[in-house]
Amino acid sequence: MTSGRRALTALHLFLVWATTAAAMPVLGFASVAAAWGGGTGAAVPVLAVGVPVTVGLLIAAGIPARTVVPLCGSAPRRLGWAVLVLVLGTLGVVAGLAAYSGDVDLGSAGTRVALTGAPYAVAAAFFVPNRWVRLGAAAVLAAGVVYGGFIGPAQARDRRHAAEVARYRAHPELLYAITTPPGMRAARADVAPFSFGIEYHSLRQDGYVAVTVRSPLTPQPRCPEPVEKNATCRVDGHGERTVRTGARGNRTVTLTRRHRGTEAEITSRTLAEADLRRLLDTLHPISDAELEELMREGVLDRRAGG
Repeated sequence: MTSGRRALTALHLFLVWATTAAAMPVLGFASVAAAWGGGTGAAVPVLAVGVPVTVGLLIAAGIPARTVVPLCGSAPRRLGWAVLVLVLGTLGVVAGLAAYSGDVDLGSAGTRVALTGAPYAVAAAFFVPNRWVRLGAAAVLAAGVVYGGFIGPAQARDRRHAAEVARYRAHPELLYAITTPPGMRAARADVAPFSFGIEYHSLRQDGYVAVTVRSPLTPQPRCPEPVEKNATCRVDGHGERTVRTGARGNRTVTLTRRHRGTEAEITSRTLAEADLRRLLDTLHPISDAELEELMREGVLDRRAGG
């Protein structure tokens, strides 16, 4: 291919890109606006006018390429070429819209408008009878498929995951956990604006432990007044409160302890007070690995406002 034909080919592909990058967003916006205001049927007249106009613009863009693209050599053939480029390019735009709706990053609004013309230029490049031009078009098409089908969705998942982690860590002063009790697993975790709680259920479904870290309910630990029926409460010299509720043999033990400006509470119906105290001693800021595991297991529940 001589330098003159290379320049003419580049001009041809540029004209196809510029024409469609300008025309297709306008046509798409007008169709959506018409359908929004008057239903799907209202978009038909817009398309009935806009599509022929776009084909006409493509025909005009193909005129300078009469000597390098055989399909542009005559008016009837240019019409067929323009329709083919419009159809093939629109398929590419639809694929791009599908990727964009899946949260694939396609850049700023200006970049997305510029990208609108790319599928049409790629389609036009396949009609240029030159091996290198067609190989270049195939490489661009392959890059688009790889990014839109694999790299972009993976990046979107990473962004959503990072945003979710950031929401969970909005109140890091509350994100505490205990060492998982023997024979148990984390079954539920609640993230709220002023508290974070995890329930651990035994693997045999015969016991549980619940731990909650929250903003202190009272300035100093104290027993509720009046104390519930069948309940006992005491506060020791270290500010730890112990509440026992229920009848003997079916008693729930709750320990509450102040921890770095927060209030940590652990409850169980199956473990003894000494066991709960040892578990409460393991209270620690939840690590990234522990948070990832809770998210992976699907036990996290983020309440409204949390």
